Amino acid sequence: MNPGIIGKKIGMTQVFRPDGQVVPVTLLKAGPCVVVQRKTPARDGYDAVQLALIEKARKPNRPMAGHLKKAGVEGGARFLREFRLKGGADLKPGDRVLVDQFKPKEKVDVTGVSKGRGFAGVVRRHGFGGGDATHGSMFHRAPGSIGASSDPSRVFPGTRMGGQMGNAQVTVRNLEVIDVDPEDHVLMVKGAVPGPNGGYVIVRRAKR
Repeated sequence: MNPGIIGKKIGMTQVFRPDGQVVPVTLLKAGPCVVVQRKTPARDGYDAVQLALIEKARKPNRPMAGHLKKAGVEGGARFLREFRLKGGADLKPGDRVLVDQFKPKEKVDVTGVSKGRGFAGVVRRHGFGGGDATHGSMFHRAPGSIGASSDPSRVFPGTRMGGQMGNAQVTVRNLEVIDVDPEDHVLMVKGAVPGPNGGYVIVRRAKR
């Protein structure tokens, strides 16, 4: 069984089920991918496969070109990612991984990088309620107390405060596969997927 596939987010739309229910879906251009390297327990200490997304790309540098040539991949490959294997996957360098491995009603986990929002305060970043906005209040969008003074005399790590929002790896679990188009390498999943349109995503079979 193939471990997963690399793709790009196309965008969102909606489809209608036979009973008339409206389902929001995300379209993903999943693959085609090619196996660049196979990791084995005997040589590397673990079982995994390295995939590359086949797409029009700039000329790779010499180390990457040699790495791809060793696997018999002729250019046009980029965005390499490694997938762990649990056994039973007979994959070797040069093999292609396509979207037809997924079937409708199957559950998948999709990993991507969320949109970067820059610096954000606690109201936007963590959903704090803030204080009164009228009657002379001087406590509007501030976080309030962040810890005691004499004991412990410090701020605990992980305290929710303002800071960088977004631009982080996010995994959305158990998304239902609505439809698969093998000819155009398109995967349709129910719900939203992290990242902007055109962003890279990794699709794996649901673990839970």
